[in-house]
Amino acid sequence: MTLNRRNVMAAGAAAALLGARPAAARTAAAYDAALDAAFAAQAPVALAPVALAGGVVTREGLAWSGVRGVRRFGGNDAATLDDRWHFGSNTKAMTAALFARLVEQGRTQWDAPLGELFAGMTIDPGWDGTTMRDFMGHRAGVKDAAALGMVFFMTARDDPRSLPEQRAAVVERVLGAPPSGPRGVYEYSNADYMIVGAAIERITGAPWEEAMRAEVYGPLGLTTGGFGAPVHNATGGANAWGHRGVGAGRIAMDPADPGADNPLALGPAGTSHMTMADYATWLGVFLNDGAGWLKSETVATLSTPLAGEGTPYGLGWIVLPGRAWSRGAILTHDGSNTMWYATAIVAPGLGAAFVGLTNQGEGAAATGLMPGLVRAYAA
Repeated sequence: MTLNRRNVMAAGAAAALLGARPAAARTAAAYDAALDAAFAAQAPVALAPVALAGGVVTREGLAWSGVRGVRRFGGNDAATLDDRWHFGSNTKAMTAALFARLVEQGRTQWDAPLGELFAGMTIDPGWDGTTMRDFMGHRAGVKDAAALGMVFFMTARDDPRSLPEQRAAVVERVLGAPPSGPRGVYEYSNADYMIVGAAIERITGAPWEEAMRAEVYGPLGLTTGGFGAPVHNATGGANAWGHRGVGAGRIAMDPADPGADNPLALGPAGTSHMTMADYATWLGVFLNDGAGWLKSETVATLSTPLAGEGTPYGLGWIVLPGRAWSRGAILTHDGSNTMWYATAIVAPGLGAAFVGLTNQGEGAAATGLMPGLVRAYAA
């Protein structure tokens, strides 16, 4: 699966660890030392990363990045900053922003009725009044166990239907029955974002992947952006592989193997990949009031948690109260397809974001890197 409840807690915990005001350093040497320490901290244990990459982003762009380790367990081909990394559920913020862009273009509305977005489908009355915001904020009443379950993950890779058809089938199954959970209560769900992706496909008339290229990757210049397990690096050469398992028994997953990623129908919830540099450009949207790609008020909508019980979740982001170092609220999210792990912490008030990436499903090294990078950044 992509991000689960444990990963959500990890994202919040990593940000919560950063309670102290960082020392004034802001030098490459300090960031490199933080990366070395995080990489070495896991070396004696089974959770040791195959490769670990880190990045510090400012309003001007990627201020520093570094990588340690190898592309495949047991090999000696070093991972590089040209490698593409899988971002798992950090894709959700991109899907939410894509929907927001369509709202800005006047092609849909935040509160468009489900019957309008999914005309021709049978929608249970229990969904009356539910909007795309509710799905993006995980408060629509969708439980993955009911919406997807093991059957989906066991059969989706062999499904002969197109990806939009597969997503539409999930929408029909979910919306054709009463909500499986209470509306307004936070319940993390990958199906939520499959539904949002299906709505985007209805609005644009194109698969979610094409809409992402046209409205997100293209305008922002994310030239290495793609979907599924990355095959080539930014220069067309070899790329890091994801890994299943931990310790001596971990297995490098050939990207040509369908099992190297979640079923592609899950795309809007978590199949994006790109280089660290392109991901830094993406995070710049939230450091620069939309960076000319979205309006500042739209960014505020994406960054504001929905009301209700449970985790403070906006539209694609966990939104945490400010710390002494952050100068305002913190956006954070972790993503994993169980073979890669990504974590991001964005502090718009500070004008900085921090990234940790690894090519295995265990994220201890990536989340453990975050406090060191923050402390190495001048307040």
